[in-house]
Amino acid sequence: MSLDSANLEMRIGIVGAGTMGPGIAHVFARSGFRVDLCDSADGAVERAMANITKNLGREVARGAITREDQEKALGQISTCTELEVLARSSLVIEAINEKYESKRSLLTQLDSILCRDAIFASNTSSISITKLAAVTSRPEKMIGMHFFNPVPIMSLVEVVRGMQTSDETTRDILDLVRQLGKTPVEVNDSAGFVSNRVLMPLLNEAMFTVMEGVATAESVDAVFRLGMAHPMGPLTLADFIGLDVCLDIMRVLVEETGDPKYRPCPLLIRMVSAGWLGRKSGRGFYNYSS
Repeated sequence: MSLDSANLEMRIGIVGAGTMGPGIAHVFARSGFRVDLCDSADGAVERAMANITKNLGREVARGAITREDQEKALGQISTCTELEVLARSSLVIEAINEKYESKRSLLTQLDSILCRDAIFASNTSSISITKLAAVTSRPEKMIGMHFFNPVPIMSLVEVVRGMQTSDETTRDILDLVRQLGKTPVEVNDSAGFVSNRVLMPLLNEAMFTVMEGVATAESVDAVFRLGMAHPMGPLTLADFIGLDVCLDIMRVLVEETGDPKYRPCPLLIRMVSAGWLGRKSGRGFYNYSS
């Protein structure tokens, strides 16, 4: 089945209405695709739709789209709490938490629901696509689509090819990403892929410098903003990503590579244990309560 918004039979399923799922739904709907956004948590899809409406409204305010475009995009999105609704999907993207067992359970359920031609994609930022594909009966139809936050703004999609991902699946997803107005970069399957294999050790080392008293969080971030022209410092970025997500990724890197250079900073572990998760909790390396 053609992955094209002009194909009236095609629907995109997105599982997970937390941090990434609403942004992914936003860009698909804005590009003319019909979307089913699914999450079983109480109030999750309602909060997601409120955020999508707000973010589309921001695009209207800056003249990127019209009010009519906003209403049309919102009309393209349906919400659901039951996975069975996704049986009509040509592509399902999972965007749930960064834990293998959660993803394994979800993919196993979806495998028995979706039609045989449907493609699985994972928005995972670190977990092996090959490992995820192995729990399905269609590993050739499994691929990584790693979007970046905030999804409507960031142009990159890291397209991750697993060991058994077919040429056809890869080609279809690369074409689909371009239809979204984004730039696909194809990489092979490896823990953390390219983005987080490089980024997470940087953030982790920045945390070590704070823990060891080399500098304050403000000073570390200022060095990277002013000396290296980064738009935000590494600790501000870690707070934006979510410190719990950073910790999950570091643990995947350690487990998959066995390399101690990926050992998560003890300060990061303590902060996550305290519930200091960054922006989303109101406190991380900075205080966002105000």
